[in-house]
Order: sequence, then C-alpha cells, then structure tokens
Amino acid sequence: MPSPVSTSAINRGLRALVLAAGLLVFAPVVAVVAPLSAAAASSSAKTSSSGCSGPVSPGTTTLSLPIGGRQRTVIVHVPPAAMGVALPLVLNMHGSGSDALQQEGFTGMDTAADAESFIVAYPQGAIPSGSGFDWNVPNEPLFGGAPPPAGSPNDVAFLMKLPSVLEQRYCVDPQRVYATGFSGGARMASQLGCDAPNEFAAIAPVSGLRLPTPCPGTRAVPVAAFHGTGDPVDPYDGHGQKYWTYSVPVAAARWAVHDHCRVHSVVTSAAVGVSLTSYEGCRGGAVVNLYTITGEGHEWPGGPKLRRAVTRLLGPQTTAISADQVMWRFFAAHPLPAATA
Repeated sequence: MPSPVSTSAINRGLRALVLAAGLLVFAPVVAVVAPLSAAAASSSAKTSSSGCSGPVSPGTTTLSLPIGGRQRTVIVHVPPAAMGVALPLVLNMHGSGSDALQQEGFTGMDTAADAESFIVAYPQGAIPSGSGFDWNVPNEPLFGGAPPPAGSPNDVAFLMKLPSVLEQRYCVDPQRVYATGFSGGARMASQLGCDAPNEFAAIAPVSGLRLPTPCPGTRAVPVAAFHGTGDPVDPYDGHGQKYWTYSVPVAAARWAVHDHCRVHSVVTSAAVGVSLTSYEGCRGGAVVNLYTITGEGHEWPGGPKLRRAVTRLLGPQTTAISADQVMWRFFAAHPLPAATA
C-alpha cells in the first residue's frame, strides 16, 4: 500500500483528475431539452418503453429533466444501432467533486456503448463540491466528513425514477437496466442495489463497493466490483474516511451473505495482476464478483490515460483489465428476472 496521503492532497488530486477527465470527452454534446410532461415524468410502470414509438438519433445529448421538484442534468449517449430496438440502459455515476461530463470522459464508456449497443446515461449530483458535485448517499457523510447540507435532494429517489423517465424518450428494455459509478458514484450504485433491486438488474461499483445499512431489498442482486490495492482515497483494506471503515473484501462478503451465496468464495486469476473473488450459488442465479487490481490507484480500470500529475497523487493507473468491457459482459449475462419486470 502507498504511504498515507492527506485529505487536502487527495482533494487536489481529485480536482486534477476531474480536469484531466473533462479533457478526454470525445463525443459531441448538444445541450437541449424540453421538459417531459408531468404524466410522463411520474410514470414508473414496467411496460414496453414508450420511447420505442419514435425515431431517436444516435449520439450524445445533455438533458435537463424535472425530477423530484428539481431540474436534474443527465448526459445520454445513444449508440448507432438504436433503430427502434429496445436496448439496455446503464446509469454511470460520477465520483465526488466531479460531474456528468467528466464521468463520460473519465470512463470512456461511450465507446463500449457503441460497440455493444447499449444506452449509457451519466446523471449528475446536485450538492456543489468544488468545480463539481457530490451525491447524497443516505446516512453517510460527504467526502471530507461533512454531512450533506440541509435541503439536499433525495438522490436515491432521483436515480430510481430516472430509468422510467428515460424510457419515455428512448427505446429502453426495462429488464436490462444497470447501475455503475466511480467512488462516490460507486457508493450510490451500491445503494441502488439495496433500495431498487427490482429496477436495476445488476450493479458494478468501481472504487467504492459498500453494503449499505439497512439494505431492505429482498431480491439477490448480481454484483461486479472493481478496486485497486493502491487506492489512497478509498483504501482497499478499509480504515479510510468516515464513510469508509471496513475493507473491500468485507463489502463483497457482505453482499454474498445478502444474496444468499455459498459461504466460501473462489479466487482465480482474471488477468496478470488481477484476481477475481467470486461468490456463486446465490439466490435467483445472482453472483458476486470482486476484481482486485494489484497496485491500481483511485482510477477507472482500463479507462483513458491520465496525466502523471494525477497518478502521482491517486496511485498508478493500469490497463490490466477494462472495467467497461468486463462489467458489460457481466450485465449482459444478468437481466432482471421476468417475474420482477
């Protein structure tokens, strides 16, 4: 593990990471949107997506959507294959102090969406934090230890509603809606696995897997998590900030208990320098996979290359595994069971 890094230094590194990620956005962004009708925004029925009735142009659009009494920003990337066929939807949530545009560049997921034919949406938090935003993770402090400000939005409610809102505009398969995110966004993805297991078929937290307490969902949710052993922000072995006490392997083991998996895990090599801890035999065909990347810092595995100034503070970046490719294969293998759709 690297030597301890001060919170202020990590903050500087996160800001640098945000800037570097922002410079890596290649897809054009068109900022436009008329609000949905109140009836469309409130719809949450698991039926065929009404967005399949009209044509949708491929590409990237920035939406401003009225959800939960606020205008919320979401960037949506539609692959070229979107021709009236119901496609999977992946929500990809940014880390603390970042935003939707920076997450789009930081993860490079548009490329995977085009190659594999899924829609990716980058929602944005609403708690101002430096040049970006934080998520309001229930019962948890923000990065740095402060509580969420009074009047902060209910981000769980926002993210639970978002898929049904997007289904009014895009041809989405409701049985194949997934959640991923980085750092603070990964903690939000973990939260959605607990609070919305019948909305999100599977989750894939990157550098931020937790099992929230309480975790009221009764459906066993498939989980694929990625974390580097050289992460100085959310240390692999735990003992970090107030929201980061126990280790990542403990988080995976707790998800395995929640999903009623076999007690014993199986550890294999997924790639050079990457070990896969897998819990199988879970209820409903779920599985819990933890990809441990030796030496990887607080980055998105296999993401676009970051500047040396960023990796000096946040740990090494490796290309040993592509989080985008691996999580997509995992998502594709785990649609929502028909009984819950």
